[in-house]
Amino acid sequence: MAIVVIAALLFASFWFAGPAFAGADTTFDTALNKFTDFLEGSGGKIITVLSLAGGIVALASGRFSMGQIAIPVGVGVGAGTGIPIVTSTVTATI
Repeated sequence: MAIVVIAALLFASFWFAGPAFAGADTTFDTALNKFTDFLEGSGGKIITVLSLAGGIVALASGRFSMGQIAIPVGVGVGAGTGIPIVTSTVTATI
């Protein structure tokens, strides 16, 4: 008897389920826009400068490695161009 009830509930849940459309919800648009604007504007510049300062401090400590140059450059490129790429990819996927 319990199996019949479970089967009936499953059938009803599939039968009466409404369609879900990706991209139709705008709940997080305000937060996404503010965060994206921050990272593409002054926030990205601040992150890049802090990363570059960290690389310079590491160079001044006497331990030279390519990571001390490559990481700040990568952070700057990521902050400058990565955000629009990720945003457009998510928008295209949704």
